[in-house]
Parts: sequence; structure tokens; C-alpha cells
Amino acid sequence: MITDDEAGFAEFVAARQAALSRTAYLLTGDHHLAQDLVQAALLQAAKHWGRIHTSPEAYVRRAMYHQNISWWRRRRVAETTLESHDGALAAADTDLRLTLDQALARLTPKQRTVLVLRFYEDLTETETARTLGLSTSTVKSTTRQALARLRVLEPELAELIGADA
Repeated sequence: MITDDEAGFAEFVAARQAALSRTAYLLTGDHHLAQDLVQAALLQAAKHWGRIHTSPEAYVRRAMYHQNISWWRRRRVAETTLESHDGALAAADTDLRLTLDQALARLTPKQRTVLVLRFYEDLTETETARTLGLSTSTVKSTTRQALARLRVLEPELAELIGADA
């Protein structure tokens, strides 16, 4: 017999898994790691569903951000290549999406995470800092460094990034 809590959790997962997967992919730059990240966050949410059921999206996203930070602090792995991921971005221009995927793959995990939270999740510098457990000045400098690196690595993204961003 399925309880109301289990049904509510199943409905949440069915409704939000695709969006969570897109964000996880952008955070990790790897399809398989993204799946692991979503599953780890959903496992935490399932354990605490009774107290988070009123705002599960925020809880799951925060769990993903923190788990991702934990992973990149632990592994500090060399850069990896990205696979093409149909749901990663809603951009109509496939070449631009692939260029952006390749450029993001060449950033450090910290830089990629900060850019995803700032520009994909549309968090403020303060919200990003709070979410990642960093200072606002660290978020600002990491954003500036990551955008500068993107301009050098992929000059064709300059218009998308902007001159002053």
C-alpha cells in the first residue's frame, strides 16, 4: 500500500526530474555523474520527505549543489570532455550549445558550478555564495575569472558572454 508521502514524493520526482537532471549535468559536465548527483539528492529528499514536502525543490537543489561541491573538493580531477546532452540547454543553435558545452568542460568544477548557479539558475552573487558556502567576494572573483577564461578559450562566445560581464 502506497502512503500519501510516497505518492507525493513520486509525483515530485516525475514532475521535476528532467529539470533537476539538466542542472546536474551543467554542474558536473558529465551525464553519468549528473545522474548520480540527482539520485543522491533525491535519496536525501526521500529520507526527509516528511519535513520538506512543502518545498522539496529548494531542498533537492541545495543537496545537489552541496554534493557536487563535496565531489569536486574530493577528486580535483583533470578536465574531462562533455558528451552532447539533448536536454542540457534549450538553445536552438546546436553549434553554440556544443561550443558552450566544450568551453564549460574546460573550466574548473568550481568555476563551472558558480557560472551555472549565477547564469543558469539565475541566483544572485549573495545567494550563490550562501548556497556554496563561499564568500560573496569569492563568487565575484570566480565568476570574473571563469568568464575571462571562456572569452580566451572560445572567442566566438564573446557576444553571448558580453564584454563587461
